[in-house]
Amino acid sequence: MKKAIMVMITMIYSGLAMADGPGVDNSTADAIRQALSRSTVININTTPIEGVYELQIGNSIVYSDATGRYLIDGGSLLDIQEQKNLTQSRLEYINRVDWDSLPLDKAIVSGDKKAKQKIAVFTDPDCPYCRHLEKTLQELKGVKVYTFLYPIESLHPKAREKSEAIWCSRDRHKMLQKVMLENHTPDAATCKTPVEEIAALGQKLNINGTPAIIATDGRRMNGAPRSVKQLEEWLASH
Repeated sequence: MKKAIMVMITMIYSGLAMADGPGVDNSTADAIRQALSRSTVININTTPIEGVYELQIGNSIVYSDATGRYLIDGGSLLDIQEQKNLTQSRLEYINRVDWDSLPLDKAIVSGDKKAKQKIAVFTDPDCPYCRHLEKTLQELKGVKVYTFLYPIESLHPKAREKSEAIWCSRDRHKMLQKVMLENHTPDAATCKTPVEEIAALGQKLNINGTPAIIATDGRRMNGAPRSVKQLEEWLASH
């Protein structure tokens, strides 16, 4: 996220004339440009909202307060000084999950089983992003992983039968990896599974896509991290 913010504020468009709209005083314009010193703000205009300014940066428009510290870009409120996406942080907070409410006995346990740090993962065996995450989890150290089988049948019609077959396997995690990483087709399920219960839990938690990762402090990551480093940084950022 920090990288994305830096990319946005470090765009440089040299040789473009700067001219501000009427109603923008010089002290405000100077403060905004100083705060965004790594960007060329071509034009600053007032908006119908008092204290909110329209900034043209290259061919894009963002919105700023009078200090240039806070930007509104693409539906997100950014704190440039602290390099934080405040909208994302707020969404993580209001969508946090009570870790103690998770039925961990209905999850596949892997990773470092003695680790104090833990995560829960909702995964679909036919989801390509889940497969990417499964590869990433192989590199993750010092974390205990609870994987909930959460097939999304509207997207992957065979995912439920694969999930049930994985659960009924002698070594669930080994079978999970074979199915997801080796495209293995498991034998049909021969036992009662918690797939239906996990489906109801996922709906209750508003998990609309996979993978979904939940930390013990309740924070949620939707989608697969690009790398194990990104996942480790997210886990450490609480």
